[in-house]
Amino acid sequence: MKSTGITRKIDELGRIVIPMELRRSLEILEKDALEIFVEDDKIILKKHQSHLACMITGEVSERNVSLANGKIILSPEGTEFLINQIKQIQQLQELQQRFNYEIKKYQ
Repeated sequence: MKSTGITRKIDELGRIVIPMELRRSLEILEKDALEIFVEDDKIILKKHQSHLACMITGEVSERNVSLANGKIILSPEGTEFLINQIKQIQQLQELQQRFNYEIKKYQ
């Protein structure tokens, strides 16, 4: 465990403030959930990992990727599914353009 040299007091409600630079370096955002562990005489905070579940498959894995500043989480399978869906949309759009072109020829 690495010491930061930072000391914080607990307020009357039992809260502590995690310094902004520490939150930034650990990518802890406002409203992120933290897990609380107790080990001997230590309190350990860990960023909760449930937000790493793929938005398509629900899979939680270290292989998942985070996109759009953490707003989109995809597993490899979810990524492949999404790519296929986008390709289908593109094909439909191309068909629609061809159809519209053909209709204009006869107007």
